[in-house]
Amino acid sequence: MAAVDDFFRAYDSLLDDWPVNVTPVNVPTPFGPTRVNVCGPETGTPILLLPGGGATSTVWVANVAALARGHRVFAVDVMGDVGRSVNDGAPLRTAADLVAWLDAVLDHLGATSAGVVGHSYGAMIALAYALHDSRRVDRLVLLDPTSCFAGMSRRYVLHAVPLLIRPTEKRQRRLIGWETAGAGVDPRWLRVTALGAAAFGRTSLVVPPRPNARALEGLTVGTTVVLAGGSRAHDAGRVAENARRLLPFATVTTIPGATHHTLPMTPAADVDAAILSAGAGR
Repeated sequence: MAAVDDFFRAYDSLLDDWPVNVTPVNVPTPFGPTRVNVCGPETGTPILLLPGGGATSTVWVANVAALARGHRVFAVDVMGDVGRSVNDGAPLRTAADLVAWLDAVLDHLGATSAGVVGHSYGAMIALAYALHDSRRVDRLVLLDPTSCFAGMSRRYVLHAVPLLIRPTEKRQRRLIGWETAGAGVDPRWLRVTALGAAAFGRTSLVVPPRPNARALEGLTVGTTVVLAGGSRAHDAGRVAENARRLLPFATVTTIPGATHHTLPMTPAADVDAAILSAGAGR
């Protein structure tokens, strides 16, 4: 298909533009091969990056230079979503499957544990993974996490409905343009995610359930929640309030002017600082 070929060309072109040497690795898992784009020193502390839905691992283009100075960075294409991971093995149907998938990825990479950073949908996966087995998560960073501490904005959902029903390049661009309110994102990445919507169509993402207060009480991982002050995906103030109440030990910060879809690329320096300063342990 021409649309798929266009997507892969755009994906590979943006990966070529990463400001660090990157090694693409196809990690075998019971669910199929997982693409992990690896960079940073082999002796560096492992850090696993989980992108938002439809964003692919290329979305970390503005962050990897800072993160890879002292970390072994594993940027993952989420199984079942747009990207180079292929769910041609066991079906991916439940949150438990997502956990088993991540276990297999870390096992193959030789990482007993790692710092886990997730944005949006990736934050949902990261939180579910930390709640399942905190021994494998050194520190947890949730970037504008959706449906973790509060629901999504009705207005955002209404704007997303056309894209969810029939994904197209135009509809993906329109949603991101509306949410960022003209703030803009890297045009190279915008092309990747827009072409991905057209190439992959509707994906069946496994959505972990929002954890209840009792589950969050048992979270022992040092956690940082970073919110986009201008996010239209949800009410950032409400999310911050709930996160502080449910996770009193967590660091909760808000980046003024950032929006849901400008993260993690803009402002990259603020996002990088939040990730790198995140502490380990509760």
